[in-house]
Amino acid sequence: MPPPIDILDDFDRRRRRPPYPDVHVEMGMLVEDRSSHFTGEVVKWNAEAVTLRGRHQYVRHFTWKPGGFLLEGRPVTLVRPTTAPAARKRITASGSIAGDGRARVARASRIWVEGRHDAELLEHVWGDDLRELGIVVEPLHGADDLAAMVAEFRPGPQRRLGVLLDHLVAGSKESRIAATVTEAEVLVTGHPFVDVWAGIRPSVIGLDEWPEVPRSEIPWKEGLCAALGVPFEGFWPTLRNRVSTFADLRPELVGAVESLIDFVSDPPTDD
Repeated sequence: MPPPIDILDDFDRRRRRPPYPDVHVEMGMLVEDRSSHFTGEVVKWNAEAVTLRGRHQYVRHFTWKPGGFLLEGRPVTLVRPTTAPAARKRITASGSIAGDGRARVARASRIWVEGRHDAELLEHVWGDDLRELGIVVEPLHGADDLAAMVAEFRPGPQRRLGVLLDHLVAGSKESRIAATVTEAEVLVTGHPFVDVWAGIRPSVIGLDEWPEVPRSEIPWKEGLCAALGVPFEGFWPTLRNRVSTFADLRPELVGAVESLIDFVSDPPTDD
């Protein structure tokens, strides 16, 4: 005679999370994030997250989670490939797999950023990628006359230009500046933060959020340091050096930068 069925045990079994098959992530794999329904191909990964690029070249980062993705319509758990120590690849701060370390001859294409701190942060996180692709980042030191600067640059199919602007939100001065640039070989994008400092996650210095800085005659950066009770001089190198990988940056900043890198590195080169 079979043992009696325990109704509570049966209910518990039905409540348990279904098992999801482990699938080793691969470059170019097309998956969908189950939470956001964002669909894209895998373009990089690291210990913190896997990076997907969608159909409009928008890049997003998703943490590893059980059953977190759909592959060919089936829920799966993406896992990083196991690699023998002797064959282990070096992962750059941007989360990509490093190349052979040799810098490529600089392309004619460029990425322009608003200031020195923006350029330093891109070098800090994406420097290995930029050198491997031969992309030079140049600070504008002010973007008010962007249209004239673009015209002087003379963009073309083999001479693309990417521009990263701070505070690129509807109705801002930066959005009006961006609208003056219409060349097909130029991509102007940006992030919503008033300064690139705010594109760094405050958790790198132990905060939940950056303090509110009221509008005043004091520059935002100086107002931030005053609110934090730290000296302005020397704070930026400390903040920048707390950034270890792209996971320490806000996704809006990461997505904007990687869209520009993809855009300016797309034209073929004569190697």
